[in-house]
Amino acid sequence: MLAVSGSPRFPLPFLPVPNPRPPIAYHLRRYCLYRHRLRRQCRGGGLPLRHLCAVARRPTGIVIDVDRVDDVGDRDLPVDISFVRRLPPALTLADGIATLRRAAQEVKASPPAVGSGVIRFEVLVPPGTKALKWLCSQFRGSSLFPQFYLSRKLSSDPPIELQICGVGSALCLHGSSEVKNGCDLISRYLSFDSDLIRAYGAVGMKYDKEILSIEEKSGSFYFFIPQVELSEYDGYSVLSSTIIWDHSVSHTFEDSVCLFESCFNQVCGSYDSSASICYDNMMTSYIGDSYLLETGNAQLVYLDTEVLAKVDAKTSMQKEKFLTSEKSFICFSSEFLFSANVDLRSQMYKTESFIRSGSNINSAWASLIVEECVRLGLTYFCIAPGSRSSPLALSATGHPLTTCISCYDERSLGFHALGYGRGSRKPAVVITSSGTAVSNLLPSVVEASQDFIPILLLTADRPPELHDAGANQAINQVNHFGNFVRYFFNLPPPGDQIYARMVLTTVDSAAYNATQAPQGPVHINCAFREPLDHSSQNWSFDCLRGLDRWFRNDEPYTRYLGMKMVSAFGNYSSSVVEVLDIIKKAKQGLLLVGAIHTEDDMWAVALLARHLSWPVAADILSGLRMRKVLNSFPGLAKRILFIDHIDQILLSDSVKSWLNPDVILQIGSRITSKRVEMFLESCFPSSYILIDTHPCRHDPSHVVTHRIQTSVAEFAASLCQFNLQRKTSRWQDILMVLNSVVSQEIMFHVHSEFSLTEPYVAHVIGEALYGDAIMFIGNSMVIRDLNMFGKSWLDHTTNGGNAMMHNFPDFVGATVAGNRGASGIDGLLSTAIGFAVGSNKHVFCVVGDISFLHDTNGLSLLNQRAQRKPMTVIVINNHGGAIFSLLPVAKTTSPEILQKFFYTSHDISISKLCAAHRVNHFLVQTKAELHDTLVKTRAEHVDCVVEVENCIDENANFHRIISMFADNTATHYLDYLLRDPYSWTSSDLDDMHINKIHAMEYMLYRIQLSAPRTSGISDSSFFHEGFILKLCMDDSIIGFGEVAPIEIHEEEMIDVEEQLRFLFHKVKDCDLNIVPLLRGSFSNWIWESLGIPPSSVFPSVKCGLEMAILNLLASRQKCRLSEILTGPNPLLRDQSLVEYNRNSSESIQICALLDSNDTPMEVALAVAKLVAEGFTTVKLKVGRRESPTEDAAVIQKIREVVGYNINIRADANRKWTYEQAIEFGSRVKSLCLQYIEEPVSSVNDLIAFCETSGLPVALDESIDGLKGDPIHKLHQFVHPGIVAVVIKPSIVGGFESAAHIAKWAHMHDKMAVISSAYESSVGLATYIQFAYYVDRQNDLVSRIKKSDSCGSVAHGLGTYQWLREDVSEQKLKIHISPIGDGMRASVQDANGYLQHLSINNQKIERTYSEEKLRSYSIRVDGDDFSYVVRLQEAGDCTNDKIVLFLHGFLGTSEDWTPMMKALSPSARVISVDLPGHGRSQILQHDGVNSSQLSFTIQSVADLLLKLICRITDGEVVVVGYSMGARIALHMALNQNNKVSGAVLISGNPGLRHEVSRRRRAAIDKSRAQLLLSYGLECFLETWYSGKMWASLREHPQFDSLVRTRRKHGNIKDLSKVLADSSIGIQKSLWEDLKHMERPLLIVAGEKDLKFKEIAGQMCREIRMCEECEADCGNRQELCEMIIVPESGHAVHVENPLYLVRAVRKFLLKLL
Repeated sequence: MLAVSGSPRFPLPFLPVPNPRPPIAYHLRRYCLYRHRLRRQCRGGGLPLRHLCAVARRPTGIVIDVDRVDDVGDRDLPVDISFVRRLPPALTLADGIATLRRAAQEVKASPPAVGSGVIRFEVLVPPGTKALKWLCSQFRGSSLFPQFYLSRKLSSDPPIELQICGVGSALCLHGSSEVKNGCDLISRYLSFDSDLIRAYGAVGMKYDKEILSIEEKSGSFYFFIPQVELSEYDGYSVLSSTIIWDHSVSHTFEDSVCLFESCFNQVCGSYDSSASICYDNMMTSYIGDSYLLETGNAQLVYLDTEVLAKVDAKTSMQKEKFLTSEKSFICFSSEFLFSANVDLRSQMYKTESFIRSGSNINSAWASLIVEECVRLGLTYFCIAPGSRSSPLALSATGHPLTTCISCYDERSLGFHALGYGRGSRKPAVVITSSGTAVSNLLPSVVEASQDFIPILLLTADRPPELHDAGANQAINQVNHFGNFVRYFFNLPPPGDQIYARMVLTTVDSAAYNATQAPQGPVHINCAFREPLDHSSQNWSFDCLRGLDRWFRNDEPYTRYLGMKMVSAFGNYSSSVVEVLDIIKKAKQGLLLVGAIHTEDDMWAVALLARHLSWPVAADILSGLRMRKVLNSFPGLAKRILFIDHIDQILLSDSVKSWLNPDVILQIGSRITSKRVEMFLESCFPSSYILIDTHPCRHDPSHVVTHRIQTSVAEFAASLCQFNLQRKTSRWQDILMVLNSVVSQEIMFHVHSEFSLTEPYVAHVIGEALYGDAIMFIGNSMVIRDLNMFGKSWLDHTTNGGNAMMHNFPDFVGATVAGNRGASGIDGLLSTAIGFAVGSNKHVFCVVGDISFLHDTNGLSLLNQRAQRKPMTVIVINNHGGAIFSLLPVAKTTSPEILQKFFYTSHDISISKLCAAHRVNHFLVQTKAELHDTLVKTRAEHVDCVVEVENCIDENANFHRIISMFADNTATHYLDYLLRDPYSWTSSDLDDMHINKIHAMEYMLYRIQLSAPRTSGISDSSFFHEGFILKLCMDDSIIGFGEVAPIEIHEEEMIDVEEQLRFLFHKVKDCDLNIVPLLRGSFSNWIWESLGIPPSSVFPSVKCGLEMAILNLLASRQKCRLSEILTGPNPLLRDQSLVEYNRNSSESIQICALLDSNDTPMEVALAVAKLVAEGFTTVKLKVGRRESPTEDAAVIQKIREVVGYNINIRADANRKWTYEQAIEFGSRVKSLCLQYIEEPVSSVNDLIAFCETSGLPVALDESIDGLKGDPIHKLHQFVHPGIVAVVIKPSIVGGFESAAHIAKWAHMHDKMAVISSAYESSVGLATYIQFAYYVDRQNDLVSRIKKSDSCGSVAHGLGTYQWLREDVSEQKLKIHISPIGDGMRASVQDANGYLQHLSINNQKIERTYSEEKLRSYSIRVDGDDFSYVVRLQEAGDCTNDKIVLFLHGFLGTSEDWTPMMKALSPSARVISVDLPGHGRSQILQHDGVNSSQLSFTIQSVADLLLKLICRITDGEVVVVGYSMGARIALHMALNQNNKVSGAVLISGNPGLRHEVSRRRRAAIDKSRAQLLLSYGLECFLETWYSGKMWASLREHPQFDSLVRTRRKHGNIKDLSKVLADSSIGIQKSLWEDLKHMERPLLIVAGEKDLKFKEIAGQMCREIRMCEECEADCGNRQELCEMIIVPESGHAVHVENPLYLVRAVRKFLLKLL
């Protein structure tokens, strides 16, 4: 135990001052620091803790001594009102503080009329606002206490460090015995709706503020809720303030506001995140003059509501039960500071004594230089070995606050210093000897100068008398680096006749010039005479005159201060107004973001981009190109329009001619892409505005019209203060589509290529930037690849559902740096290592092999892990300079010259180089190896070199292929978008209706087939059923689609109709912003526009809907579907250019289909007949006979009858084992099968079959089951023995997926065969046009790859022969080619069929268009009030099968509308507006006080029972969500005479314990009070910020849902319902579940962990059979539980189709 009193009873020993200064080892320990008595008396003593009251001597928060609280009473219940206001993000910390002040003033103007409350304001501030730095720099000497800091690694993979600081106390609570009371009281003030409100403090330590003592005492505790808090996260920080008042402890709302204002009067907003403040000096200054004593238990802990719920309050407070910090300190007053694991080291020596103790004048001068550097914050010294520089080296290494690193190569050392400056944004200090050691720094100096990186060069030199005298290592070092340095000074040799002040001012001046715009290297040349070591030599102290003040403090001798002029006539000059006017008038503005270097600049650019709403083209070095996406659904919150692939888009001449921005605003002056620079030269915008901090001319294209020298934040601040009209133009929309299609094209190629390519590395490397990882990239090919192929990525380590992020774009920047000043390939590895040290982050360095070899001496630096996190160096080794293979010189130069003088080919072993330096090395040659190695290096936390081996020629060819496809894709889609005037967003409101679907209809058809389907068992009458879809934009714009599932589909007809009815409701009046066949476009439309997870839509439904929409788009453009798909590109449409296409007509070849169940001769004759009809390709069904030998005999007979002039395909449909398939293969090997489909039952045996049998194989069922993106799973089928892929669009999920798979097949030289599934002519006509597109795509691939085409492919559309009847009155034409190349289908005929389609009504069983819900009201009388219920109804009103839907809190009956329409064929479905919601009304009876009204779960259930009796004499099934689920459960248990079953969606039977119910009732009462006091808007923000809604917040229709919640009119009734229906008031139904007699379907969302657990517990309770074992089976059937994928709490919103199917199946069991 340690006790410290106000007047120490024992002498306080001074710590010894070391002299001379030895290196000091500082251990991480726990400390108690206190100041001496005089300081304490000046500032005032401690303030006493009072019993449940606020201290009134100065503004302070609530202080509670728990030990003096005898009876907590109701003070353990939550305060009357509690909410969190999340404010818009701030551009700077000062803006954030001002935002908090304004928010508090608004609350102050309308004070809440309640006795207690907690209000928290939160605002996002730039990520450069660091907790520890802000606390120490802003609150030094402040009277705000407590002040604290903590850091803790969160349990994530990889671990993320959470850092928090705070000042002031809105609430303080302490005690040592009444643990239960302490937990109860602190829980009163912690928000139940936000886990960001935390209490901090110490456990096991008793702090007595009255007698200024601290003692260790088990079970004691001290907790407080800070007044102001700053929390660091990855990519942003959160500044918050909390107001707490409580009349029960005599602390009013006015008191809390007064405290808030007093606190913020001391909070300074002038915080410079980039200031070069040394951490050690910062901590020293913050701590001040203090004494150091050790204590044992000062570790800071913190807790929120979740942690508090787990604390066992019946026992003692134990630190292990709380969230403990790893590093922390807390300052309770001006006298006490307790620390745990934070190095609070201060200068443990006296500077004056040390300087005077110098053994000679050289040592004294060197010590002055080093000390001044340290005071300036320059603590990182890069030292090259040498004799003449010994004084500097010895002083630097002897200083306790410096970090020193050495390298034998000055060139590498200089680049290392450059990297440090790039990472830290402050100079490293380089110390070298004289001579060529100085010259070796030139390359790094040039790079630093060109890219504005500060470096301080201290070069040792011979004294003047040794120059020009032939002395060794004496060269002219004066102005050695010429104009490449910002400042040069030639120090004279040290002498005691020169005042030392000159040395200090020289260092100060150099540092100032290095760090002011334009930043760059500075050079001080330091001449030294001997002795160069610590040899004693007398010197006079007179040279130290004038340094008294400098010796007494820790500040630099000369402080350079800046002043900002403020004009009395306004904040903005006329030039800024001019620029603002240009931006306002821009119609096609483009924001071009070049190289930016700090997180705060990225933050400012993001806010500026959101404010402008212009397309953003971000350079790879901007940090916004490789951004981390925080939400799991791409495209959510499209507030910033990133054009990531503008470099590849500009490959298209059509795009270059069309683009033409009228205003370009460029942030940062470095642009990597030469193609972009060439475009800028040619586009001539009317205004080109360049923003950068330096004044230099960076305008190689000479197009800049307005040059503004300022920071990004300053420019953004000036612009964001003006309201700019948010414009959405067609130009922007087209540019976004072009970026999307090119992005998809790149993604397809890098992933579909099986081998590990350089573009693949560039494309996926961003995904390795987990946690705080950043990237350094080399020059030449590496940076170009990353600029072309790099992409944003989903950061799984962050919480995408973070409620704070709803105010900000769904991403954060990821720092990417490179040496682009002079763009050399030298020193890159050394720079990257320095960058890792300076940034203090895990750095991924990506360089080429030549660059790596150019700087192998950097490996010696990699071996020195001084204050650096591990590095991963990725070397792209193509054994030469690959960039030259992509330049024009490669086309005109002989290979021998290229290899020797350009590629500089080599066979150097990188692994042996790494081994020589003891650096871990990994060689990767496949994609899987790359992934596994990156995962391994992340787990092991070690430095390593990952070598990616490649080939120059293969790399060049792959780049060429991607470029040609990107060019073709951009050209094709630009033509499509320009041809369609109504695609995507139209700026003309009169045209908007043309882009919406206004009418929908589906028709159930039933037609007869000529034979049973070969896919399975068909009924004896050979009938086939399906749905024809009809979508209309107007009477003349119509699109048809077909959905006809058969045996091979997982879905049935009833499932399909259910989804169609649901989708039709969603699709009506929906914007049709779909780009045909763009991978993901249709799926994204389903998700973003309809709010439905695409994976929940059945493949056949998705295909049919996509078919209808494609035909609708063709109808709108008055062209053929094939023209929309193929576009105008001559590579696709000009048949004269396609040498591989045999037929110039626009048609496709058809393969006949034959079921070979008859005798071999009969089958052979049937084939002969087909050949006579004109077929040249026939597919036979095999595997249905007793033996494969019999199938082989059939094929043998066919060859004997028809010969070998036709192609024969066999389809085994996975019927055979591997042995049977091999038997078949051995017998038909000589019969020339074109291929055999799916010969083996197991996909794992396919490759073995290919290699053993030698037969060509085709895929069919193997691709049918591929979920998600199939490309990764298709890699297993690249084997050349697999020659074809049979694609059924209705099985694989539509045309997008089918086109994607077909393209993969073409890229791997395989046939893509489009196959039908017995659709009618509507489906076949569409498939014909799609197959034509696939064939043309094959031609394009062959031409670009310069490979042989697969030739003419016969598509599997021969099922038309099965159609004895059809849905239309006209027939689809299939005819023999006039040139005799088989049976063909004409694209023109197929298009004509669809354009003139006339449905044969005799084949239509029924038609469904749009079902109108019936709305009406029924009055139900209760004891004290009447409930006028608003109902919505669908289905047959005479149907005795009735389903009643009950919504959750804040919902309405309309929440169920699409589900009701889907289920209306199965039952009469009714939804109601529950009391207080929607249009229902509460009519109070005469003489009844409103306080007497009760809307408990039981009372509402009773009212609904009366309603049911009014509706029907029979029973109903009740479906309830959340609050509605609790009502439904109550009814199922207590009203089983009217309820036949219930579906409980995210429902809870109640709380088991009285204590929990009491607290929850108070919480809901507090929420109701919030609703009454602050209205619905504030309530909704707080309500939906809870963890329970994290998944819902990611839903694309979340904002739309919240808008519907704002429509509730009666806030008073709504708040009454919230309080009365609280689960805390409701009787617990857990015990009643054991007596359940009615079936239950219990539903929970996959992401809703809490309710998943509750659902499981409910099932276990229901299935408990205590009375009799015989009843167990029946009780098992009473309860069914389903977990709905891709959903959270709001299952019916997040994944409704899955829920619809589950409910319908449940109804079938009951009804």
